[in-house]
Amino acid sequence: MRRLVLIVGLLVVGAAAILADTRWWGSSISQSVALGSGPSIPVMTDKARRADVPIFLTGLGTVQAFNSVLIKSRVDGQIVKIRYEEGKDVHAGDVLVEIDRAPFEAVLAQAEANKLKDQAQLDNARLDLARYTNLAKTFASTTQQVDTARALVAQIEAIVKADQALIDTAQVQLNYATIRSPIDGRVGTRLVDAGNIVKASDTTGIVSINQIHPIFVGFALPADSLPQLRAASRDGEVAVTALDRDGRTLATGVLAVIDNQINPATGTISYKAKFDNADDALWPGQFVNLRVQLAIRRNVIAVPVTAVQQGPNGPYAFVVGDDRIVQKRSLKVGLLNKTTAIIDDGLQPGEQTVTDGQYRIQAGSKVDATAQAASAADGRPATSP
Repeated sequence: MRRLVLIVGLLVVGAAAILADTRWWGSSISQSVALGSGPSIPVMTDKARRADVPIFLTGLGTVQAFNSVLIKSRVDGQIVKIRYEEGKDVHAGDVLVEIDRAPFEAVLAQAEANKLKDQAQLDNARLDLARYTNLAKTFASTTQQVDTARALVAQIEAIVKADQALIDTAQVQLNYATIRSPIDGRVGTRLVDAGNIVKASDTTGIVSINQIHPIFVGFALPADSLPQLRAASRDGEVAVTALDRDGRTLATGVLAVIDNQINPATGTISYKAKFDNADDALWPGQFVNLRVQLAIRRNVIAVPVTAVQQGPNGPYAFVVGDDRIVQKRSLKVGLLNKTTAIIDDGLQPGEQTVTDGQYRIQAGSKVDATAQAASAADGRPATSP
């Protein structure tokens, strides 16, 4: 029994000694790291720089034709010729489709003939009026006969005017048999082939024309963007950049339209940006990412956004000194986005900040700094909060 008690006692003493030794070594290592006397820890760094950083809003937009027209026939008839090529540019006034003109020419000829007939009657009625007027001077005719002749002239004159109206109507119908492009744009695929009968009541149409030079991109942003964009518009044109899904720039344009109301269902307001689109980079129906530039912060201190860390006391960054010892520096951050953070206070230009590997270090750690390959703080845009 005494031997068992002795063995247990020895085990307890040994465990306590091992625990104390472990704590001593851990404390020593921690102190060594904190004092920078341990092995250097590899990290990525980048310099804080002064730069002009644009501030922008971002959104998703849909490309829309500047003008879009669905070509329809305004008369009934058979298509005898299609004069456009699918997918090609057309200009205002170009002939697109020809409809059989024969029925409309016949109607026009009939209206002209009716006018000639009524014009002959009018000429005769005017001669009769002149005769009765002269005879009335010698009392050879009565005043009633003169008045009747005058009324007949007025009646036939009205008939002749009606005939001219019918001629004008027939001429308009004949003109409608030749369908011309109302705008400059690009035609799509034809919806009706030559030989088919078209009617003015058809809803399908013959072909659509989209004006793509220039072109619109419609997009919606939260309603709180309205004061910012209105203020920016008062200072001049608001630059808008269209980007593809990979962030590559497709085209640059300007804000053209601010909608006149906020959508109460979504809490957003609609905008339109106008692009010259000379290289056809934008196409109707295409989805693009948009950056709307609000302003440019001039000569501010900027760092990669990965340099900014969040702690219980707010944002901070690890700053590497000339002796490669890390300092933990509290920051006042202005604006930031996916790549860039604007620092209003806490950093000076040229100071090295840790951009990768922060989880391995603490204040006082000694680091082996490797410069970041491409600086994210060099003129990159920042997003307005």
